[in-house]
Amino acid sequence: MKLKDAVENRCDVKRFDLGKPDWRAIVRAIDFARFGTSAGNHFAVRFILVSDADVIGKLAQASQQPFIGKAKYVVVVVSDPSSLIRSYEDRATKYCELQAGVAIQNFLLGLEEEKLVTSWVWYYEDEQVKRILNIPGTVSVQGIFPVGKVTKITGKEKRDVKLENILFFGKYGEKKMTPRVVVGREAS
Repeated sequence: MKLKDAVENRCDVKRFDLGKPDWRAIVRAIDFARFGTSAGNHFAVRFILVSDADVIGKLAQASQQPFIGKAKYVVVVVSDPSSLIRSYEDRATKYCELQAGVAIQNFLLGLEEEKLVTSWVWYYEDEQVKRILNIPGTVSVQGIFPVGKVTKITGKEKRDVKLENILFFGKYGEKKMTPRVVVGREAS
């Protein structure tokens, strides 16, 4: 699969095939996360692969998202800034969150490569998720990802973001690329 195809085809899906995906395919997708950039080469992101139906049901309740409970596997991504604090002090948490975003994007592209689907669940009760999964208080939950196989009726949500609405040149708000005016000896 070409990267362009993976990026353009990837989307959030909340409806899964009833079959159970191969857990090894999910682990291969998680492995993609290791290759993202990290502050000071300290990888502060962790992945929790959940297969217990009762625990998945509790995660669905903690997020108030019933479709999570229909997934056979759920991946919960967390980040721990403790390894970054010594090097980056006040900026450690920010760098940790940026690193988590990069790792998650690679994970999502890995799922696309494995022909699996998910939806990045952003809304959940942090403390409840931490209790369910025994996550320490200093560790932040970055997202919940119910993983499944593709169905014929995916319910894919089309993205309608145009490049010209998100790209600026030189400074914020400048929508046109203006050529640099060259005078004198540099003009030749």
